[in-house]
Amino acid sequence: MNELSERTYTILIIEDDPSYRGNIEMILKMEGFRVRTAADGRSGLASVREEVPDLILCDIMMPEMDGHALFDMLKNNVLFAEVAFIYVTALADRAEQRRAMAAGADDYLTKPFTAEELLAAVTGRLNRLRILRHSAGTPSFHKELVWLREQLTPREHEVLLLVGKGDTSRQIADRLGISIKTVEIHRSNLMNKLDANNAATLARWAFIAEQF
Repeated sequence: MNELSERTYTILIIEDDPSYRGNIEMILKMEGFRVRTAADGRSGLASVREEVPDLILCDIMMPEMDGHALFDMLKNNVLFAEVAFIYVTALADRAEQRRAMAAGADDYLTKPFTAEELLAAVTGRLNRLRILRHSAGTPSFHKELVWLREQLTPREHEVLLLVGKGDTSRQIADRLGISIKTVEIHRSNLMNKLDANNAATLARWAFIAEQF
């Protein structure tokens, strides 16, 4: 966790399966994260209100309040707008994944997953959050954000966010329910619009796009 060592990040796990919840908690604690847990959506929401985490790992199918309902409540509250949100679920249906990503979730991990896959999703998202926190207060960042909002279509915005997460063209096609050829066209249009001659530049614009 060297790239994240400047601060201790807090992760909230909302999962009704005690076995999964315990395993995820153990993996993250071994990596040095500060971890809190909740067994359902309502207790998870109460935990967020008590202390806002940096990232939430949330199951979808839960008693009391499911993951979608919880995410809807969080994304509509300005106090929790910066919290990263990753679905962790056994629902592998592509329509479910598209619904989650279209709603604005940061990632979607399908059970079963390895410790490496979990850590890659978590550290990748937190690294992006760190970069945004460092740059979001600068005047140039706000100018770029306004300009980017004017340039992108809704679909280009979706594709750019997934590019920033490191998804391949095939993964983006599957998540958005479009062809790989269409994804490539959107990528090409984005490169031209944003004058991005490499993947790193495109990824930087993706960090900014996450703010709207």
